[in-house]
Order: sequence, then structure tokens, then C-alpha cells
Amino acid sequence: MDPQELLEKLDSPLVSQFLFHPRPQYPSPAPPSGQDMTIPANDGVQLGARIYLADKDSHNILFFHGNGEIAADYEDIGPIYTSLGISFLVVDYRGYGKSQGSPSVSSMLADAQTVFDHVWSWLQREGRTKSLWIMGRSLGSASALEIAASRQPEINGVIIESGFAQVVPLLRTIGVNTMDMGLTREDDPVANLAKMAVCKKPALVIHAEHDHIIPLSHGKNLHEACPAAVKHFFMVPGADHNDIMYRAGREYFTLIQSFLEQNS
Repeated sequence: MDPQELLEKLDSPLVSQFLFHPRPQYPSPAPPSGQDMTIPANDGVQLGARIYLADKDSHNILFFHGNGEIAADYEDIGPIYTSLGISFLVVDYRGYGKSQGSPSVSSMLADAQTVFDHVWSWLQREGRTKSLWIMGRSLGSASALEIAASRQPEINGVIIESGFAQVVPLLRTIGVNTMDMGLTREDDPVANLAKMAVCKKPALVIHAEHDHIIPLSHGKNLHEACPAAVKHFFMVPGADHNDIMYRAGREYFTLIQSFLEQNS
């Protein structure tokens, strides 16, 4: 089946109601440690983002969050990154946080490219050019790998936390009847595994041992597929999908900090 036809299947309301759980952010100012940013999409939709800035000579992470999360949820996490010398920018998908519109798989992938272009240009203008890393958690792994596969000359590497390797098994796990949709296991318009397989930049994959939504095998498969000379896999013992950061504790952040320092 043509990849565009497969994407259209994933954009159906049947899939979206399971795959996306958007929630808006009530109007509120950014905390003192962060500042809000608006990114215009190609069709005029305004996307919301929040950035936590360390010194100008710091590493930069462009982060795509998980489903059910919004950028404002990271106001306690952003300062941890800045304390480690990392500027941290969180972007909301359509319909999430302060972003306009309604989410779909095709818009999520297209917006990832638009967001990257905007952030890249902004960093250049601000003189924040030490390094740029792309990170995605869970659903955000699709956006992160979309960039990692196509913009390698402009990035230093990729970090995938709780990411999925193939979309059809994930859809089945969350309750989508893919057989009725005519989707087989081999149909994968998101193509996370294929995108990781062409990413030669340093890669770090973090996954929970007991992830009940995206099983550990997804993380292992992404790591194995990566052809990069520098790649690392870190399993968080005893953790599940939504408590991985809590279970890992400070090690979660120092692991990322060390990975950035050693590969920039």
C-alpha cells in the first residue's frame, strides 16, 4: 500500500481517539525558569513551546513529550536540565497545551520538521550553537526520529525514551483493531525502526523494564537497528511506562548529561 494511503488510515478518527489524548493548558504565564515560544506551522496553526535556558554555552535539547502530557508539565523538570548545563525546549502537538488545531499522525510528523527549522534558526540567531540534540518520549519518539533520520548534518544525536519501534503493534496494544483497518504488522508509515536504521549520529535509548504500554522489546529493537558507532541502551530496573523518571531518579539526568558531554 502507498505510504500516503497508510498515513491517511492513521489519520482516521478511529485511530486518533486511541492514539492522541490532547488537553489544553489553562492560560498561565511561564514560570521564572522558563519562557514561552510560539511556532507557526505551514498551514497557519500556532504551536506552543516552552524553553528553559541555561547559559549560552550550553547543550540544547529539543524535546517531544509523551501522549497525555503538555509542555507545562515539565516546569519542575526543565530547571533540572538547566542546572546540568542543558537548555531544554518542550514542544506541544496540535491540540495539546497552547497549540492550536487537532492532532493527527501526518500533522505530527510534518510539524516536527517545521518545529526543527524554527528552533534551529532561533538558536543560530541567539548564538546558542554548542550542540543540538533531539529527544522524544513515548509518542514523541515518532517526531524525534523523523528529525533524526532527515536532519543529521544539523544535529549532534538523538535520545529516545520509552519509544516504539513499530506502530501497528503499538496500536493493537492500545485497543485499535488494525485488522479491520486493513493494516498488517508490516505496514508502518511512521517507520520509527526504519528511521533509526539510517541514523548514524550518537544515540541513547532509555526504556523501562516493565513498560506495559510499549514493551521493553521496542527499545531493544530501536537500539539494535541503529548503525551509529556510538550508541547506548539503558534499562531502568523495576520501572513502568509512567514512572520511569521517578524510578531512575537523578541517574536519569546525569546519564543524559554524560552522554551529551562525551559526544559533543
